[in-house]
Amino acid sequence: MREDLALLARYARVARSPRYFPVWLGQIVSNLGDSVNYIALVVDVYTISGSGIALSTLVLFQIVPVIVISPVAGAVVDRFPHKRVIIAADLARAVLVLGLLLAQTVWQLYVLAFGLSLAGAFFTPAFSVSIPQLIEGDDLLAANAVTWSTAQVVQIVGSVVAGGLIALAGVRIVFGFNAISFLFSATMIWRVSFPASSASGTAQAPSSYLKSIVAGIRYARSDRFISRMFIVQFLASLAVGGTSALLVALAERRYSLPAAGFATFLLAIGLGALVGPLLLGRILRTHRSATALFLPYVIRGAGDVLLGLFTVPLLGQMLLFVYGLNTSTGMVTYQSAMQSEVPDTMRGRVFALMDAGWNVARIVSVGLAGVLADRFGIAVVYYVGGALLVGAGILGLTTVHLDESQM
Repeated sequence: MREDLALLARYARVARSPRYFPVWLGQIVSNLGDSVNYIALVVDVYTISGSGIALSTLVLFQIVPVIVISPVAGAVVDRFPHKRVIIAADLARAVLVLGLLLAQTVWQLYVLAFGLSLAGAFFTPAFSVSIPQLIEGDDLLAANAVTWSTAQVVQIVGSVVAGGLIALAGVRIVFGFNAISFLFSATMIWRVSFPASSASGTAQAPSSYLKSIVAGIRYARSDRFISRMFIVQFLASLAVGGTSALLVALAERRYSLPAAGFATFLLAIGLGALVGPLLLGRILRTHRSATALFLPYVIRGAGDVLLGLFTVPLLGQMLLFVYGLNTSTGMVTYQSAMQSEVPDTMRGRVFALMDAGWNVARIVSVGLAGVLADRFGIAVVYYVGGALLVGAGILGLTTVHLDESQM
């Protein structure tokens, strides 16, 4: 009990720090806006089109920009002050979301969703690499745990809020709220004084950006930690892209759950993800731990295989709680390790490259999972995905090494 109180006190101290608190508060509001906006956008596309294919097309318009623009986004993040990039991305997304208020056709929604994803491709690496600038090294793991935990709470709350708002006032009120959330986030970031970084902040010729992108790729290939992490993450995305996308099909075909029952699967994952960072803080004192980084992959992979074997909903919910728990512990450790292992001059490009690789593998995974599910049954998707995720974890445990003596 005393350890739990001490851990919560440490998280509270990190959350209250002068530099971190405005950023954290801004992200709470912005993440809430993102959560409700995602649901409203899906509802809007389906209401206008009445087509499942239209929803799949929407997903492509949200993923492809990340893959295409990530190398450029990473170079921009490494060249310009992170604060400027974050604010610019927030303002751009606020304008684009306001466009959703006026959209009347599915293709207009596609174009705006493409733009939102494009701006997000700049925001995500810029925000990730800025955390070490705002937090002392010893508190980096705690800061990422606080960020992750609150994001999970906001996602759960957002699902409830979105349903109520859409039912009462329609999707337009949700889009308006999300635009305001981006403006609030930009204001909070503007209030924070970021330490000076190595970014030049000067305009560069296109050829200079190309050289910067190539330099980032060469660094990722030559660095032992990053090159192996890229392979492990690519395999992990191949494993979970399909299983995540087809969870609703698993609930229906394997566990005989209706649509409302599928929500209990999502809730189990969310609750596990909330508990994970608290457990991580008790058992881990440094983010430089290959075991904490990759053992969750193995556990999640084994859980996927069992999900394909079982048919009792309660067992499925228990497995997914454990799955969510290990997802959060693995993600918090991954984020902290990447932030500390990659030098500031390369962080933007490396984070963007990892995002691009993850999304490429995700598209492939979703496509292959659909074929496997139709030809061999939904359970086979989880057998294959689980085995691949176990393999990714074992590969990480045996090839990626972190110096746990460094703090």
